[in-house]
Parts: sequence; structure tokens; C-alpha cells
Amino acid sequence: MSDDLSVGTSATAAEWLAGFEAVIGAAAPGPKVTEALLNLAGVAAHDSERIAAPIACWMAGVAGVDPAEALERARQYVQDRAG
Repeated sequence: MSDDLSVGTSATAAEWLAGFEAVIGAAAPGPKVTEALLNLAGVAAHDSERIAAPIACWMAGVAGVDPAEALERARQYVQDRAG
């Protein structure tokens, strides 16, 4: 089964998130939260396999941890692992 659900047209990230917002019933994050989430995803992806990026963001959301705080905790985790 293919995960390629592309409808043949590209949407910008903002367009896609606005549409998904309507479907899921939750507001898309603002610029600061978006930046923190992208940075959190980057930390996770660069310190492990790529799959850790979206899952780390999901975990922060489920835990109710602010994305900026989750980013700082992720950076500390990476530092601690490095010794």
C-alpha cells in the first residue's frame, strides 16, 4: 500500500495546515511555535533516525510541554548523551 496520497497539486505549508486545521479542529501554531517545533524536529532527526523528528513533536504535544521548552529539553538530552 502506497502512502502517496498526492492529488497532483501542491499546496504551500500554510495552505495545507489551514486546511488540516479545519479537518482536525485545532489551530495551526503561530510562527514562534512553528520555529520551535521545526528546531525540535531537527534536533531529534540529527541525533537519531529521521523518524524521531515527528514522533518527538507528537510526544511534546501529548505531554503538554511547550515546544520551546521541549526544544531546550531535547538539546539538554543530546548534550547529556554526548557526555
